[in-house]
Amino acid sequence: ATNQWLTEHDLAPTGAGLQETCAAQLRTLREQIRALLASRVDGHPAPPSALAALNGALSRAPAASLLHWDPTRGLFRADSHPITQIVDHALAALADNAADLLTGPDAERLAACGSSPCTRYLLRHGRRQWCSTRCGDRVRAARAYARRTRLESH
Repeated sequence: ATNQWLTEHDLAPTGAGLQETCAAQLRTLREQIRALLASRVDGHPAPPSALAALNGALSRAPAASLLHWDPTRGLFRADSHPITQIVDHALAALADNAADLLTGPDAERLAACGSSPCTRYLLRHGRRQWCSTRCGDRVRAARAYARRTRLESH
């Protein structure tokens, strides 16, 4: 699923073959970004561990091929291991998007989805309270069920 998601979002080539350790790194960053979104929405200080994780991801991907030394070849430039480079690039791109969102003009519109137990966030516009139609339907169905059971018990 991680490979497919990264490919669909142009963060990895098709068939990159990322391993579970790579997926775990991406899930960990997702949780740290959620912690930063929650602190922003709730008006609390940003958790230091989440800031460190995001900044670490931002600085993982080199902007250019690195310089290396080999006794036989001398100085040469080369990219990191291809799989590591894909994950580092994806982590850096996701962290960059999150940092832009948290500090940009839309940050004031950030809101937590109003459907429990959803852990997603959205940019509020108008009266929108949910991240998706599915979450909104879940809340409306729960309200209708509560009304129906309340009426039946009376």
